[in-house]
Amino acid sequence: MNTTSPGQLTALIAPFRDAPAESAILCDIDGTLAPIVPDPADARVPDSTREALRAAARRYGFVACVSGRAALEARAIVGVEEIAYAGNHGLEFVEPGSVEVHLDPSVTDPEQAARFVRELPALELAELGLRIEDKGPIQAVHWRGAPDEAEAEARARELAGEAEADGLAARWGRKVLELRPRAEVDKGVVTERLVRGSGARRAVFGGDDLTDLDAFAALRGLADRGGLERALCIGVASEEAPERLWDESDAVVGGTEGFALVLRMLVGAPGD
Repeated sequence: MNTTSPGQLTALIAPFRDAPAESAILCDIDGTLAPIVPDPADARVPDSTREALRAAARRYGFVACVSGRAALEARAIVGVEEIAYAGNHGLEFVEPGSVEVHLDPSVTDPEQAARFVRELPALELAELGLRIEDKGPIQAVHWRGAPDEAEAEARARELAGEAEADGLAARWGRKVLELRPRAEVDKGVVTERLVRGSGARRAVFGGDDLTDLDAFAALRGLADRGGLERALCIGVASEEAPERLWDESDAVVGGTEGFALVLRMLVGAPGD
């Protein structure tokens, strides 16, 4: 599918470059800042992207990463301490320059997902190529690179049903199932909360997956209600991106390189 031309991007970004102090820049990490890799532990943000994000932190009123990863892990991968991190889809928050993780108050039992996972047949899951990632209150089940990804995904769908019957919430991403406590927060909720708290009048969000569409909807809702003058939703395209990404984005860029270009355009001098 088509991506947005550089000329169109320039026009869309111009209102934010013109009023950086009143603007918030938020984005996902995996698939947006950091290329997707077979093992999530190997994910890294390229140095040039990191420097563009650091420059954005100096120029714009508020900058944050909103990620499915644990907040401190997200900060370690990005490597920019000057910005805020909302981790585990908003269940965790770390302020700029801090190492203190604030857990959302709606999480009443942060160990629920871990207890569920401990009861799973570990040998069976390993033979299928299903890998468990411990993210604190969230437990992620990955099958990227499994011997038979279709078979592994089918088993993951069974696990989702079992987890929901046990009172957990199941959310899907790119070859990953996340099991989380039922809480009144997701990327949309935390994005609206952060933007409101920042006092920004204009906000950009960049993301590549289904959970990022919650953030897109939150920004649009704020704009519709007068809470923002402008909302810009940037989809990051890939072969695995959901089809809805094109329908629900104001602009679509090609992969992490495309979003790195957006960041450089946001921090470039007028006329660049």
